[in-house]
Amino acid sequence: MLTIGQLAAHAGVTVRAVRHYHHVGLLAEPERDASGYRQYGAAAVVDLMRIKTLADAGVPLARIDELLHAGPEQFAAAITEIDRSLAKKMDQLREHRERISELAAGDRLFLPDNVVHLLDRERALGVAEGLVRLERDVWIMLVAQTPQAIPQWVAAKNAALDDPAFVQLYRAISHALDWPLTDPRLPELAEQITAWHTRNIDRPGPNADTPVDLMFSHVLQSSPTLRRLLAPSGADFAGEW
Repeated sequence: MLTIGQLAAHAGVTVRAVRHYHHVGLLAEPERDASGYRQYGAAAVVDLMRIKTLADAGVPLARIDELLHAGPEQFAAAITEIDRSLAKKMDQLREHRERISELAAGDRLFLPDNVVHLLDRERALGVAEGLVRLERDVWIMLVAQTPQAIPQWVAAKNAALDDPAFVQLYRAISHALDWPLTDPRLPELAEQITAWHTRNIDRPGPNADTPVDLMFSHVLQSSPTLRRLLAPSGADFAGEW
């Protein structure tokens, strides 16, 4: 006869695992002897080894009792079903790992490559990271709501970045995000934005399907400085984003 510790050692499991199998009804729990100890025979070792083998194979504990008492055909059918279930879980875990690995790619988790390249181009042109991140959020909204318009918008923004005057102004705006609202340079920069917009009034703007109001609202709520700078030119300038 074996103590619970000896039983666990024979099967290569912990005493805690044996007690858990007792609790869920997988392994019969013998009565205590006169000394207050539970004594296990050879049959308990066999039963515990069968439970451990199935558990190690990935069979859910809720299905082990069924398999322990199944005939050959029922056993084979249940194993096939469990195998399919495990394969599905493996596919899901693989997808999760791929998504986790994409986290290291930063913006690519949320945005298509053409937008990511655009944001990288802005960084290379000296646009401050704060404005790049804010624009990234705007692009995320656009991708979610009007994905069909993204190529057109990317082309328009790249065309704007081909304009040295726009790049200079955009870069200045990005660095102004850190200025206090009382900074005396803000009114002058706001005038430059208005003047640029006036000179480019005939440039193609956003199409009617684009949620410009939502975009512009997000921009203004995100930065009091931008709210002061862009208010004079309104959502029309947001079309250049």
